[in-house]
Amino acid sequence: MDQIRDAILAGDTSAEEFASIEIPDTYRGITIHKDEQEIFAGVPSRDKDPRKTLHLDDVPLPELAAGEALVAVMASAINFNTVWSSIFEPVSTFGFLERYGRTHADAKRHDLPYHVLGSDLAGVVLRTGPGVNAWHPGDEVVAHCLSVELESPAGHNDTMMDPEQRIWGFETNFGGLAELAIVKSNQLMPKPAHLSWEEAASPGLVNSTAYRQLVSTNGGAMKQGDTVLIWGASGGLGAFATQYALNGGAIPVCVVSSPEKAEIVRSMGAELVIDRKAGGYKFWADETTQDPREWKRFGKDIRDLTGGEDIDIVFEHPGRETFGASVFVTRKGGKIVTCASTSGYMHEYDNRYLWMNLKRIIGSHFANYREAYEANRLIEKGMIHPTLSKAYALEDTGQAAYDVHRNLHQGKVGVLVLAPEEGLGVRDEAKRAKHINEINRFRDV
Repeated sequence: MDQIRDAILAGDTSAEEFASIEIPDTYRGITIHKDEQEIFAGVPSRDKDPRKTLHLDDVPLPELAAGEALVAVMASAINFNTVWSSIFEPVSTFGFLERYGRTHADAKRHDLPYHVLGSDLAGVVLRTGPGVNAWHPGDEVVAHCLSVELESPAGHNDTMMDPEQRIWGFETNFGGLAELAIVKSNQLMPKPAHLSWEEAASPGLVNSTAYRQLVSTNGGAMKQGDTVLIWGASGGLGAFATQYALNGGAIPVCVVSSPEKAEIVRSMGAELVIDRKAGGYKFWADETTQDPREWKRFGKDIRDLTGGEDIDIVFEHPGRETFGASVFVTRKGGKIVTCASTSGYMHEYDNRYLWMNLKRIIGSHFANYREAYEANRLIEKGMIHPTLSKAYALEDTGQAAYDVHRNLHQGKVGVLVLAPEEGLGVRDEAKRAKHINEINRFRDV
């Protein structure tokens, strides 16, 4: 692996030289083990510890299939799906691999007693399988995490609607938290030249998710002047939603959980900020009963900030904890666009506030090919910026996932893989200098 790393760090290695590098038979990757699926039986979700189940293993390199690329991973990042995989919630991801393995011969490679995780990467193409023409050894790339078969017409207008749609590194094997990764070539996109490896790796999943959920006509179809409620507005997902709202002429109402996080979103340009801990909102009176008086108090606080206006679009991802309040505070005819449900999947709300006020709940999940490309293009253009706050070594991925699980982080948490240190891989210093304050915003908190 040293030869691969050295060739990348040299910065002037030719495509021919990359194509001639000997590829090892094994590589290091962050895995979970099938025989540990019951390790947390009876343990409350919050107390499940990813550090106990995320392993750094040497694993064999599978053969490339048609339409695939082998990428040397310089950096990756932690998403909530890594946390879910590590604590085997809401289901074990080995079920995904088993079902995928039954679909066709090449998919059988994915059904293994271990699962190499990770749905983000920045790195360099080393090899391509048959039928790949757009990418070549030596290309510097990032990857989005949409893996589809595209054999059904159901996915031809919107690739997220393909019946065999999966999230790479979560519902497939050979993910990005590893020295080498296998992706479908249509997952690849150009690495933004003004970003380091770890910065470039961090936006992939959450940036594309936020774009579809808020901007795309498949999601919120946000327009200028819309008032947008953004939960967790300084987090890995919410910070991109905040940028899209500001960039698109909307009015974000940013909900955060500390003065430090409030300062982050204010530094991004947001003016309307609610510190939910300072407000002391208790939307649930107990484990089974919500308190509508708290919804109303929250709605009044929003109106006080907006000059009496209600919310046009709710950017909803906490789920159970906040969903009842989200439905309540949305204006008549407004939209609640939901994904993830990091606080719980079983949502409860008072349907009278939905049906009698003609509100709409829209489900949103990652992004199609075009949406992922557009989201990455905005990163390349310097119009949207990474939200990386910290980068761990590959050996410390368990701690990185623990931080995300316990909400001890700001923005995105990165993982250095083949990159020996932070700050490497920048190819456009002039563009970086122009945007350095935005790039470093989350590092400065």
